[in-house]
Amino acid sequence: MTTIGFIGLGIMGTPMALNLQKAGHSLVTSKHRKAPVKELTEGGLKVLDTPADVTKAAEIVILMLPDTPQVKDVLFSESGVASGLSKGKLVIDMSSISPIETKAFAKGIRDLGAEYVDAPVSGGEVGARAATLTIMAGGSQAAFERAKPLFELMGKNITLVGDCGDGQVAKVANQIIVALNIAAVSEALVFAAKAGADPARVRSALMGGFASSRILEVHGERMIKRSFDPGFRIELHQKDLNLALEGARALGVALPNTASTQQLFHSMVANGEGGLDHSGLVRALERLANHTVA
Repeated sequence: MTTIGFIGLGIMGTPMALNLQKAGHSLVTSKHRKAPVKELTEGGLKVLDTPADVTKAAEIVILMLPDTPQVKDVLFSESGVASGLSKGKLVIDMSSISPIETKAFAKGIRDLGAEYVDAPVSGGEVGARAATLTIMAGGSQAAFERAKPLFELMGKNITLVGDCGDGQVAKVANQIIVALNIAAVSEALVFAAKAGADPARVRSALMGGFASSRILEVHGERMIKRSFDPGFRIELHQKDLNLALEGARALGVALPNTASTQQLFHSMVANGEGGLDHSGLVRALERLANHTVA
């Protein structure tokens, strides 16, 4: 079994780490403002002072952090991962961050004699708990093969997309599709409710046709039941669409529907709803229609 450093024990990171621990791996992490859950500490998780200490103690280091600046800080600050690296170690970043910055981070780690894989995930907290995450990896074939046994403890659909940064590109593409589908389901259910139809029955009817989707199934039900406890927060999806729009600007690509959906996310955050599950996007459209799905 392997000693794994796991930095970023939040909504997603905690169940991912638990799945690694239950498989017999030893885990270490660094001090954070929020203490690890009791189940991890009871399972033997050791809390060290800094990311550098974690890296020295571990063979493989996994990051699961909110955004690009946090990843950069954990990797390259004075007491960061890079300062604790030795030749042959592997850094796996499972955060969803900038593809462009990821390429630079990977070069910095590789220049120190270690390997780097970016491996963002999709599937939310439910997928993290069930170990059914979709994992989109970027890195060398050798580094991916080394990481794959760990990925198999956390996910099901595991793909090496290309070299470092390409996993993040795939995740941005995923977030575009998910966001636009949430907006489409929201519009459809608001329309149905405003027209006087029962949105629950409309959803049931649509589940049997070409409009059927995982978003309609899971998030459509959330919209109808008003269940917006976060599996994936609006403010995090907003961050991911920022990455999409920044990348599109750099590439000279137009993403008009992504831009309009981002405006809806902005309105949610402006109304203090950034902490809701991203299915809560329906609230922005309900305000425009002055009518709720429920």
